[in-house]
Amino acid sequence: MDPLGAPSQFVDIDSLPGWTDAYEAKQLDSHQNPIEKVQVDVRSPFPYRKDINEKIILWKGDVALLNCTAIVNTSNESLTDKNPVSESIFMHAGPDLRDELQKLKGCRTGEAKLTKGFNLAARFIIHTVGPKYKSRYRTAAESSLYSCYRNVLQLAKEQAMCSVGFCVVNSLKRCYPLEDATHIALRTVRRFLEIHGETLEKVVFAVSELEEATYQKLLPLYFPRSLEEEIRSLPYLPADIGNAEGEPVVPERQIRITEKPGVPDDGSDEEGLEADLSFIGSHAFARMEGDVDKQRRLILQGQLSEAALQKQHQRNYNRWLCQARAEDLSDIASLKALYQTGVDNCGRTVMVVVGRNIPVTLIDMEKALLYFIHVMDHIAVKEYVLVYFHTLTNDYNQLDSNFLKKLYDVVDAKYKRNLKALYFVHPTFRSKVSAWFFTTFTVSGLKDKIHYVESLQQLFTAIPPEQIDLPPFVLEYDARENGPYYSSYPPSPDL
Repeated sequence: MDPLGAPSQFVDIDSLPGWTDAYEAKQLDSHQNPIEKVQVDVRSPFPYRKDINEKIILWKGDVALLNCTAIVNTSNESLTDKNPVSESIFMHAGPDLRDELQKLKGCRTGEAKLTKGFNLAARFIIHTVGPKYKSRYRTAAESSLYSCYRNVLQLAKEQAMCSVGFCVVNSLKRCYPLEDATHIALRTVRRFLEIHGETLEKVVFAVSELEEATYQKLLPLYFPRSLEEEIRSLPYLPADIGNAEGEPVVPERQIRITEKPGVPDDGSDEEGLEADLSFIGSHAFARMEGDVDKQRRLILQGQLSEAALQKQHQRNYNRWLCQARAEDLSDIASLKALYQTGVDNCGRTVMVVVGRNIPVTLIDMEKALLYFIHVMDHIAVKEYVLVYFHTLTNDYNQLDSNFLKKLYDVVDAKYKRNLKALYFVHPTFRSKVSAWFFTTFTVSGLKDKIHYVESLQQLFTAIPPEQIDLPPFVLEYDARENGPYYSSYPPSPDL
């Protein structure tokens, strides 16, 4: 209430339900206590922390109306952007805010600058500038968006603020995919609270109706409300979860140094055969689930139901996934043989495989399989396409059919269901024959999804050129073989 008795339009954050409130109420209603029942073998990199969860609020509403120490405004470099968040903040703050912003002389992408809140309930406004998103500069965009959230939190810490209300920093104008941006926002806040949690009492994510569903889906990954939810969310974490502060990591820039290669890092003093076997048993591929021969015999005898087979396969895949998250795969990542780029004409994620960058005779192909799972697990939950560049590959880059069969058998059903097309670029006659034999006699359901692409012009009819990052040697080869203006289609009669 204001002094005249009229209800205030502003919202006190202490009146908002916390992130854990609805979940705990649900558990009480169902008379369950999953925290005590669950046995945890593999912990999430974002473990259940009640003290951190109590600081988090997800609220569907206008960030300008929050009564907290500071709210966040997303704008452009001149701090004059006309997006719904900024316009609402300007309207409620009053004309003095524009005069104050002129003194700041703009704000660079990723930075955060502070002004008073003026007529807002919040004492301060922290202004930040999110990046413009282009698929070919995805890594730079991720780093800039991380800097936005990190610099806002750092400023709040330096100013001894008690609470911060975040809008969704990536505005629609800047074309940042909402789900990708939400991962960065949540993990950055999570990591900050792990290190500096004592400096902030509340963090509010103020979202619109369109954004709420994405935040509801991804918050349990970074702020699980029980051990059960932590375990359930683990397989859905993306491949890149950033470093200890949530900052995106470029694997090829990492250098791993071990004092005694081949020796476990736990400082164990075990000696002899027992120590050797225990170390071998911790390797990603040293453990297998059950007696495989017995399981296959039961399958042949028809003693395992379809549901049991699916459950068994899911357990096996989850083990691979957990190992993929625990393994150091930076050597495989540095090859740049598998990466995400933009979207095709149907809006589906495009994943690129560069055959020439896979030295199959020099690398551990089992680690390559792990890396594929590590990168693809969160991609395959929705429709996607693969682009395989066979350009200039030789005998040292040929993926063995046994490896491909193992990969096909290991991956989750979602990989096969959501793969909508595989574009085989610059195939040779030999590779076409090999692919035909593999898809006819080894795996089923893949043949109809393969499209042989002789030129980049053909590929661009399905995937716009600005949506795919092409290795330079592929461009050079295509220009040399097909010409810079080559088209596989006859010219239009109107030309």
